[in-house]
Amino acid sequence: MFRRILVTGGAGFIGSNFIRHLLQTQSDVFILNLDLLTYAGSLENLKELPFPDRYEFIKGDICDQPLVEDILRQHDIDAIVHFAAESHVDRSILGPGAFVQTNILGTFALLEAVRKVWLGERKANSGTVRFHHISTDEVFGSLAPGAPAFTETTPYSPNSPYAASKASSDHLVRSYAHTYGLPVTLSNCSNNYGPYQFPEKLIPLVIQKALRGEPLPIYGNGSNVRDWLFVEDHCRAILRVLEAGRPGEVYNVGGNSERTNLQVVDTLCGLLDELVPGSAYRPHAGLKTFVKDRPGHDQRYAIDSSKLQRELGWSPLETFDSGMRRTLQWYLDNAPWCARVTDGSYLGQRLGHA
Repeated sequence: MFRRILVTGGAGFIGSNFIRHLLQTQSDVFILNLDLLTYAGSLENLKELPFPDRYEFIKGDICDQPLVEDILRQHDIDAIVHFAAESHVDRSILGPGAFVQTNILGTFALLEAVRKVWLGERKANSGTVRFHHISTDEVFGSLAPGAPAFTETTPYSPNSPYAASKASSDHLVRSYAHTYGLPVTLSNCSNNYGPYQFPEKLIPLVIQKALRGEPLPIYGNGSNVRDWLFVEDHCRAILRVLEAGRPGEVYNVGGNSERTNLQVVDTLCGLLDELVPGSAYRPHAGLKTFVKDRPGHDQRYAIDSSKLQRELGWSPLETFDSGMRRTLQWYLDNAPWCARVTDGSYLGQRLGHA
């Protein structure tokens, strides 16, 4: 296991959960978190960390290659887990430039830094360093109903600016492995949900709107399908890849939980009725509102995680129902967190009209 790990984007949703998981499960790991603290990254996500003496935060941009080189040298980093990315499809429709800058050029800057320091200065080999790149199932495009789930060899066919920027970063990472011998692993995950997710995404957005008695927007007819992965299961998968994944390999991570958007909202409404019995808005399903669909909305994503399960022994621990219950309870217990991270700058408005 690597001992000095640089996490990029560790103040975001998945990154902050991964830092907590790593500190809780690995007693001799030191974590350095590099994050620019854009709108979806907040130090609020990293309060009361376990074992804070094994953690350090640096505010900075992954596009700043000299900064990354200095971090690698000064902190003797032996692994990078690269989460930092613009990730909201609706925002990529509204302003794709930021996605090109961060997701493509930022990944390029990181790769150049590790090539210079690890391969050039240290002459490191595949057993002593690792670059792990976090990607998404959206790079594969849209699946028809009943079609086989995405595997690690599914051809790329991205349909949104976000997905295209992530596909490009994936190709860059692979090219550095093939051309320069950089020890890399990649993982493509399905839709994550759970604690600390910025309330622009479907599940926390629906929770916040339902608690305020506002309409719950559902794109189109609600039939779009996603595979839902509880964030802690994703963190466990990433750690297994770091521990035992083979350099150069790609691993798909899914939750075995395909649901339509309408089913997701209905599940949340039922849980809200149960867990907030005094709500003036029960039954919360009465708040559902169908709105104009998102431009280019992919119909279905589904992940085949059998390689990860077969080779590394990982499988999700949470079912969709148990993960959703845990998620809703966390948001109910942490209402002040939502107010602090949105800070009045995001009020649940729709983004990405085109």
